[in-house]
Amino acid sequence: MATQHSRTVARLMISPAVILLLLWMIVPLAMTLYFSFLRYNLLMPGMEEWAGFSNYRYFLTDPAFFTALRNTLVLVAGVLLITVIGGILLALLLDQPMWGQGIVRILVIAPFFVMPTVSALVWTNMFMNPVNGLFAHAAKALGLQPYDFLAQSPLLSITLIVAWQWLPFATLILLTALQSLDSEQMEAAAMDGAGPLSRFIYVTMPHLTRSVTVVILIQTIFLLSVFAEILVTTNGGPGTASTTLTYLVYVQSMLQFDVGGGAAGGIVAVILANIVAIFLMRMIGKNLQA
Repeated sequence: MATQHSRTVARLMISPAVILLLLWMIVPLAMTLYFSFLRYNLLMPGMEEWAGFSNYRYFLTDPAFFTALRNTLVLVAGVLLITVIGGILLALLLDQPMWGQGIVRILVIAPFFVMPTVSALVWTNMFMNPVNGLFAHAAKALGLQPYDFLAQSPLLSITLIVAWQWLPFATLILLTALQSLDSEQMEAAAMDGAGPLSRFIYVTMPHLTRSVTVVILIQTIFLLSVFAEILVTTNGGPGTASTTLTYLVYVQSMLQFDVGGGAAGGIVAVILANIVAIFLMRMIGKNLQA
């Protein structure tokens, strides 16, 4: 009886937070779903009419959709590749005893706390500017022609900017996992004649597998909605070379004033994000069971 009473009290105490969370998520999603079936243009208020699935048909048959989908997948894959490999290498480095280890760790983690807009502005003006950027000055010092990153390799440039911001997160998670590795296992492997590379492959990497999977899941969910970096640097261009699904929805709804088409694109993006999340969750479940 006391246990049942405690459960009831616990449910009552958390119910306001749960209700607020549901309202925060369900109300905007329901409104987006409703608008996606309307022919609704901001330039013609009061002229809304039911459009059925025509908005979805228009969005899915738009040539920019497939370009945006490809760019989104390339961006996510590129950032994950850089952050996972770089995170493992940095975690291994920071796990070694060194002077000023705490300060170095703080400096490595610091980029994660920089706002995406500020990060994109810093990279655009201080590093990738073809006239006054640090990369341009380095190229001139070596007698090379400065390279205009944002104009000639826009998607790669955005990938580097986003990876720089997410690398500390991956490093922090992997460093925490690395510090939980039993030192006796490494000592036993060394006594059996295993070299540093063999110990890394057969002892360290299996221990980091679950943490790597968690990093991939969390980053993928957030990377599918990258927007600020694109808006500040390339505006999706040149053309649609750096347009992702999130930015395409923004263009459709805010720049072309087509709220119905933008809402349909948002629903499509949510569905694709959930498909990816479910796939990754199943992958995590298999790793945890193993």
